[in-house]
Amino acid sequence: MGRQEMAARGWDELDILLVSGDAYVDHPAFGIPLLARLLESEGYRVGILAQPDWRDPAAFQVMGRPRLFAAVSAGAMDSMVNHYTAAKKVRRNDAYTPGGRAGARPNRAVIAYTAALKGAFRALPVIIGGIEGSLRRLAHYDYWDDRVRRSILVDSKADLLVFGMGEAPLLEIARRAAQGDSPANMGDIAGTAQISSEPPAQGILLPSFEDVAADPELYNQAFCTTAKQDNSYSGRMLVQGHGTRWVVVNPPSSPLQEAELDRVYGLPFQKRPHPSYTEPIPAYEQIRFSLTTHRGCFGGCAFCAITHHQGKIIQSRSEASILAEVDGLTGHPQFRGTLSDVGGPTANMYGLSCGNADARAKCRKAGCLFPSPCRHLVANDGRAVRLLRKIRQRQGVKHVFVASGVRYDLMEQQPDYFEDLLKHHVGGLLKVAPESVCHGVTQVMRKPGPEAFKAFLEQFRCTTRRLGLRQAVVPYFIAAHPGSTLSDMVDVALFLKAHNLRIEQVQEFTPTPGTLATCIYHTGKDPFSGEPVHVPRTPKERRLQKALLLSHLPEHRGDVMEALRLCGRQSDAGSLLGQHSRRENQKTGRNKKGRL
Repeated sequence: MGRQEMAARGWDELDILLVSGDAYVDHPAFGIPLLARLLESEGYRVGILAQPDWRDPAAFQVMGRPRLFAAVSAGAMDSMVNHYTAAKKVRRNDAYTPGGRAGARPNRAVIAYTAALKGAFRALPVIIGGIEGSLRRLAHYDYWDDRVRRSILVDSKADLLVFGMGEAPLLEIARRAAQGDSPANMGDIAGTAQISSEPPAQGILLPSFEDVAADPELYNQAFCTTAKQDNSYSGRMLVQGHGTRWVVVNPPSSPLQEAELDRVYGLPFQKRPHPSYTEPIPAYEQIRFSLTTHRGCFGGCAFCAITHHQGKIIQSRSEASILAEVDGLTGHPQFRGTLSDVGGPTANMYGLSCGNADARAKCRKAGCLFPSPCRHLVANDGRAVRLLRKIRQRQGVKHVFVASGVRYDLMEQQPDYFEDLLKHHVGGLLKVAPESVCHGVTQVMRKPGPEAFKAFLEQFRCTTRRLGLRQAVVPYFIAAHPGSTLSDMVDVALFLKAHNLRIEQVQEFTPTPGTLATCIYHTGKDPFSGEPVHVPRTPKERRLQKALLLSHLPEHRGDVMEALRLCGRQSDAGSLLGQHSRRENQKTGRNKKGRL
């Protein structure tokens, strides 16, 4: 991270400079350190600038000009999501910063860091990526500006964009750069995008930035076309005009094979923050003794960005690789026998796959579970069960928890995993994410309907009683998601009450670039069916939907009563809030007659 450390390694210059919006934690759960270790293993001299002051060019020059290029990531989160709540209020903390302080990275960090690098080093090639680059690689609706913005390639003036997890494309870029090639000649690398003065003849032409910015119908058309090409086996190049230039996006890079993934996670990570930090980093404290067993998610949820970044193909590590990491953690001086999490984006997808290679190569679906599990999906739980059992038996391991969250609609096909999960790996509370229990809303979300969640709850409670355990479900629900009305949210609140469930925290829908739900939020239509969808846009409706999910808390009673009046459901006040609310509703109705 500095000249002194370069000198200690005998380096007079760097080959590659990596810039990150996160603090430097040498752990594979952090993207930039993972890529740095991988590049280092190939013989490159790598430096990391973590959260540099983007307003000061000298902050980018502390290790000198890199020989090959600089690469930029906003960090583990989109910088705008990191900075602002769904209500567009400034967040007071940042889990990826020492001391949890907010403000250590700029808004639109990829653009700001790239501009700073271009100012600090004349003509230095700059590669951008990370989740902020991945989701903004084409023209996209931006919630914070409330408009369609250009590709981040155009706005940042970067030389090349890497999307997805990035290992294979970045290694190829480094190899070619070391041979003297420039980014302008790297337009054939899968998993990358660049700007061209002419549209390639073989690409699929999308409606231009100017067209999608002006016409929601064309925005939907571009979204559908893009979604159908998001397949590394059969996807085609996408081309989108931006003024007189063209953004050219290659098909995604191939998922890593087991041996490749094992190699990445077997690199010599120190599993701790850089020693220069004197304050704790909250995100590290959460994952310090956790294990990532796999990547990817085939859930295909409309609101989730994971599939757009990690892909829907599950990439699992070998049992030997994971157990070797367990053994390494047990030797850590601060390890006390508890693994806080063993999982990935969805814990019970470890080891799962498509059972038909031909179908996988042609598949255009965003996920494998909606509207029902794909007939080609191999959901056998044997591999995951064996892994967890071997981890439990490892010397020095006392407790193994699965905190990543699970897909409950897979549990019917995974009885042994479900049994072991409840018996050994739940710390009293099991996290699941139905997100809604209204059929129309779950259709928009691409989630299973209420019957699947009811069946899961019954199975969970029955199994828990049989095992003699005291455990509970922690359900996650989203307020103000496209498709959700106030009346729908009343039904959700009544469902929660009827099934003795309480929510302490509510996720309010935040439109993030690139997702289906954000497309619907912007255009008001499902891009695939063309059907109009109700979109909760006003702060008031969003607040009332959130209040209904928290109707058991006294401080939300007033908002709940107002929501019931607005959707003509005053008769449900007694069921939702008790007898007191009936008297309050009658009194309020007399005193505020005609208010609505």
